[in-house]
Amino acid sequence: MIDAERRTALELIAAEVRDCTRCRLHETRRKAVPGEGDPDTEVVFVGEGPGQNEDREGRPFIGRAGDLLVKLLGSLGWRRSDVFITNVVKCRPPDNRDPMPDEIAACSAYLTRQLEILDPAVVVTLGRFSMARFLPGAKISQVHGTIRPADPETGARNALVLAMYHPAAALRTAAIERESFDDIAGLPGALIASRKRRDDGAGASSSEAALARDSVPATAAPSAPLPVASADAPADTTAPPSAMLPSSTGESSDTDQLTLF
Repeated sequence: MIDAERRTALELIAAEVRDCTRCRLHETRRKAVPGEGDPDTEVVFVGEGPGQNEDREGRPFIGRAGDLLVKLLGSLGWRRSDVFITNVVKCRPPDNRDPMPDEIAACSAYLTRQLEILDPAVVVTLGRFSMARFLPGAKISQVHGTIRPADPETGARNALVLAMYHPAAALRTAAIERESFDDIAGLPGALIASRKRRDDGAGASSSEAALARDSVPATAAPSAPLPVASADAPADTTAPPSAMLPSSTGESSDTDQLTLF
């Protein structure tokens, strides 16, 4: 499938999402949030659900959690336009509560179809509900930063999964801030490992994928021939992770994506 075909297919799903009435969340939403990004990318970020800003604008990760996601990407020399960003549920749960199982189930086919179209090399999960789709039964405190093969049934038929905390969690806890920058540093290695895995036509074991994270340079771009560094989002290699993050003082829970970890 070429870039234009992917874009058209994703836009058709987005149109369905905007008109969706499959669960109760449509009753309280302002705008559904299908997702956005480069249709030709190799890297997909999957969050959990829209927050107040996202519900107002119809775009994923545009609040303070989104600002942090941009900084995390910038630490690699990447931009958010280099990847695709979406959520497990496409409409905001009232008061940013946890999504219910039936709501997740109602949105499941949309995410599966998006992943089938994008066919990513790497899926990055943000938060525990996103992680649960790809790593059921896992605890995020134990698996964050690890790389494992995706179940083809998720739609990511030949991808590796990198589990991370939700950026909103990092805004609240300094230790998670540091861990998030450490975890995303493994993303270029995961991408290189997944490219090799796909080229070889055989699945690498999860241990091989994890070892690859530490054995390859962190210079892989999310899709060729994208540049590694960008003038719009330069990587700051001198400041510690905490110095690149906004203060969490005075944070309002209704301005960020769901904090589920």
